Amino acid sequence: MKKVVIANDHGAVEMKDEIVNFLKQKGFEVNDLGLAEGESADYPDMAELACKEYLKGGYEFAVVLCGTGIGISISANKIKGIRCALVQNSYAAEMTKRHNNANVIAFGGRVDYPEKVTDILEAYLNAEFEGGRHERRVEKIMSLEK
Repeated sequence: MKKVVIANDHGAVEMKDEIVNFLKQKGFEVNDLGLAEGESADYPDMAELACKEYLKGGYEFAVVLCGTGIGISISANKIKGIRCALVQNSYAAEMTKRHNNANVIAFGGRVDYPEKVTDILEAYLNAEFEGGRHERRVEKIMSLEK
């Protein structure tokens, strides 16, 4: 069974629950490290928790969420080996997989998206990394960690 890890702060509890349910319906095993209603945490801590769990291996990708998605995506990208994309629509979600091979996708729980977040995630799931010239670019992205 394909596995996903997900974590959120208090700014994205409802959206996290929606994504977890969606992924389970798609046949994923979801390791939910996120917060429930009424809990509070700092988004850098939640990004670190999810990304370090992802890097242990065995996961297809990770999902991180905070109020805007900005802070948690910045935090995730500070962790060596992570390529986190904060996507705003299905096109961006598809392209971050095809061109950047993003291994973490971020959303904002307080953001009004132009389409359903599950549709955006579906676009990411249905896309495949194209490799080729994009492989060279991903290698350059990852070399910036040195």
